[in-house]
Amino acid sequence: MTAHSPRVPGQPTATGDKRARILDASERVFARRGFFHARVSEIAREAGVADGTIYLYFKNKDDLLISLFESRMERVTAELGSALERVGPRPADRLTAFFATYAELVTAHPELAEVLTVELRQSSKFMKEYQNPRFGDFLKLLAGVIADGQEQDAFDRALPAPIAARAIFGMLDELALAWLLGRGEKFDIVRAAGSLGALVLRGLERRPT
Repeated sequence: MTAHSPRVPGQPTATGDKRARILDASERVFARRGFFHARVSEIAREAGVADGTIYLYFKNKDDLLISLFESRMERVTAELGSALERVGPRPADRLTAFFATYAELVTAHPELAEVLTVELRQSSKFMKEYQNPRFGDFLKLLAGVIADGQEQDAFDRALPAPIAARAIFGMLDELALAWLLGRGEKFDIVRAAGSLGALVLRGLERRPT
């Protein structure tokens, strides 16, 4: 994606909806303080609501983190889907757009990237109990790009598309983590994602037998 800037997955809503304000505030507080150190009272202050208001919408801090993940991943997946629609049907272009858009979203929304890449792993409830349907939607979108390429004989069929999608996500996730941990150093994640995407495309290409 080059001509369009990523939309803001965590931008506060104009309606002033309390639940949305709490989610926006939790994104900032979790990124700033870390999941373990963040307090519900601090999130309430950031959102401009009473402490008890949090519990009208969320059971506890873990539930708040999971709800934040669901909200943001839905928007991230929608933005990635829009980017794929803009580049047309060619599988190589679609996969390249996926890599580029993911990297652009990370750089445009570092607080969100911090929460999705680092802080989610601090919740045992998220890691052990949550079924993660929104992440499943993300993987289905990526696997669909790969499967389409296989159907068009552009990509090799040896590796099942869902497995390839998980492997590619692992690469992108590691890029995001490296960028988050080393933002003081010169690391162009968008350029790195482009190089990684080119490498993956070469690996997926169907070669004459």
